[in-house]
Amino acid sequence: MGFLPLTEYEGATDEVRAEYDYWTKRSGRVTNMKRLLLHDLPTYHAYMAWYTLYARLVDLVGKRAVDLLCYAVSTNNHCLLCSTFFQQIFVDAGENPDSFQADDTEQLLLDLGAAISQNPNAVPSDVYARLEKRFSADEIVLIIGFAAQMVATNYFNMVTKVDIDEQLEPYITPEFLAKIGLGER
Repeated sequence: MGFLPLTEYEGATDEVRAEYDYWTKRSGRVTNMKRLLLHDLPTYHAYMAWYTLYARLVDLVGKRAVDLLCYAVSTNNHCLLCSTFFQQIFVDAGENPDSFQADDTEQLLLDLGAAISQNPNAVPSDVYARLEKRFSADEIVLIIGFAAQMVATNYFNMVTKVDIDEQLEPYITPEFLAKIGLGER
């Protein structure tokens, strides 16, 4: 259970209510992470820049590749909330997250995400070489900047102990917990 309360629509400022309305219209709900971030609007806006980078990266490599990058970062960071969010995406698409069939670009992003999460000071030289072969400097900055934003999102959720959103609960199995290094809940 999170140690901070989530914001509520009732009693919120007009700007916070506007964000609730936006997300409710866009996706049908406001996630627990967003509800927590809405305690401080500048912090909330900084984290919502994730969506801008996500869209730009999707234009570059495709949605599945970006989601694979997010999954690799989140599972290797042991972030239950984000790992489960991306686990849901793949399971609902009929994929087995234990055995992805990835093309070269997707595998590169999986490898990069894992390396950044495990030890950002020790990203293997072959990952850098593959990045330089496939992408321009501008594109690499976007990719690494987005991956770092994903790391920041993971850390925010882990440190604040954001409650898992109800719709994610069915995707948290003992096997999944073991896979991401969290054992039992």
